[in-house]
Amino acid sequence: MGLISLPNFSTAAIRARRGPKAPVDALRAYHFFREQERSSTGVVEDVATVLLTNRECPFTCVFCDLWKHTLDNQTPRGAIVAQLQEALPRLLPASVIKLYNAGNFFDPQAIPPDDWPAIAGQVSAARVVIVENHPRLTDERVLRFQDLLSGRLEVALGLETAHAETLSRLNKQMTVADFERAAGWLRDHDCDVRAFIQLGLVGPTDEDDLVWTIRSMKTAFAAGAQTVSVIPTRIGNGVMDDWRVAGHFCLPQLKSLYAVQQHGLALRAGRVFVDLWNVSEFADCSSCAPQQIVAMNTMNLTQQPVPWPECACGNAADA
Repeated sequence: MGLISLPNFSTAAIRARRGPKAPVDALRAYHFFREQERSSTGVVEDVATVLLTNRECPFTCVFCDLWKHTLDNQTPRGAIVAQLQEALPRLLPASVIKLYNAGNFFDPQAIPPDDWPAIAGQVSAARVVIVENHPRLTDERVLRFQDLLSGRLEVALGLETAHAETLSRLNKQMTVADFERAAGWLRDHDCDVRAFIQLGLVGPTDEDDLVWTIRSMKTAFAAGAQTVSVIPTRIGNGVMDDWRVAGHFCLPQLKSLYAVQQHGLALRAGRVFVDLWNVSEFADCSSCAPQQIVAMNTMNLTQQPVPWPECACGNAADA
């Protein structure tokens, strides 16, 4: 396990190993839903999350599977506005709105800047608006959009890992220093920061990966992030599937995600969330996974540790 000994892949090589994209409509968000999240003040708030349909991210990270619901070409002007006009009325009221676009909000090919005023108008009731962006695209454009908002702006940056050698093999085209610069710049300009960190990238053992995921959380908090979201690395994007078959990559375990969450909360440096979308695929025991996922969701909402529900039915892979 671990990507350190593997060769670097170019954008073209990564895309050549992928399957087909899903059909999407530029005028419709490909998914939207309500969720809950604990705020920095300790209140559990309703969150309206819209997964926007827009141009594919140009950075093409080796682990990413978000390209499946993106456009091949530049997002048409007015398309994002139309997507929000359809999605938001079904989701509001909500204190927080996430505008996630499988890439970079401040890539003008993905989110046309001419649409920013209309977008800001549509999210004017939100206390916080969260967008995602690459550290290297974090600059004065952020401030121009921030000035249009009624509420606070939070930018989610993908650090992925603080392990420099592994990060260099992800085709993310950034360094830890790039993340630190972007996070510091955002905080200097009164913008909140969230960091995305991947579990399962650093090996050769689960213990090594746990150590480096915790170090990555510490790096993100030290750089200025107030919130860290840990995402288990998935397959389904070509290269990672090939590496799994060849024995270079193993899906992280559900209990490893729980352990990272426990360690992150113990840091008391900021909010720590784990991504629970479809995490049952990481479980050893399908019968006991639901209660284990409930425990982690409780930790997300309370930011307090909860005991791990051990497998009690004898069906776990390691039982």
